[in-house]
Amino acid sequence: MGNFKSYSAEFIATFTLIFIGAGSVLVNGLTNGALGLVGIALAHGLAIMTMVYAFGHVSGAHINPAVTIAMWATKRMSTINSLAYVISQLLGAAVGALLLLLIFTPVNSHLGATEIAPGFGFWNAVALEAVLTFLLVTVIFGTAVDKRAPVGFYGLAIGLTITLDILIGGPFTGASMNPARSFGPALISNFWEMQLVHWIGPIIGGLIAAFVYDKIVKQ
Repeated sequence: MGNFKSYSAEFIATFTLIFIGAGSVLVNGLTNGALGLVGIALAHGLAIMTMVYAFGHVSGAHINPAVTIAMWATKRMSTINSLAYVISQLLGAAVGALLLLLIFTPVNSHLGATEIAPGFGFWNAVALEAVLTFLLVTVIFGTAVDKRAPVGFYGLAIGLTITLDILIGGPFTGASMNPARSFGPALISNFWEMQLVHWIGPIIGGLIAAFVYDKIVKQ
């Protein structure tokens, strides 16, 4: 039952990220830029912050396969539990995107999918996503995983990191930092262009951050 609660928390939290985060991109497009980059960044950051505080004590509130893989690689989770987390996150993302489709029924929209800017190369995009995710996972390990961190501030720190990352990376890669964030809208809108960027970059960045924190910073 404990594991089922964790998987349910990951599903709901990732659903929320897509419905609010990807939804903000969708709404921005449908309203001729009413939200802007700052509004979109805040929507993602606030969605993550609230879900971290809501479910951090239940599942750890990974809300992100790259985070789960980082936890698995540093032996904080079993392989089976990690796979179940990732599946829960991807399902939550897909359902969130499906609900956006049903509510907004947008025309010629990718449901807030993370898109690569024209002319921005594949490996440039991978590198940017890796750096952005490195910063995110470093903050997660430093504020939520490390028991020496001040109590109660991890949700705010993680949400603000998401916001900052989107402000700099959003115009170029969508600043996904999260394979589930990219997967849900891509699946429901059948938009797969450069989807691998949003898997390769975040996973590499997350793994580097996890090992650097564990082996160097934490020592």
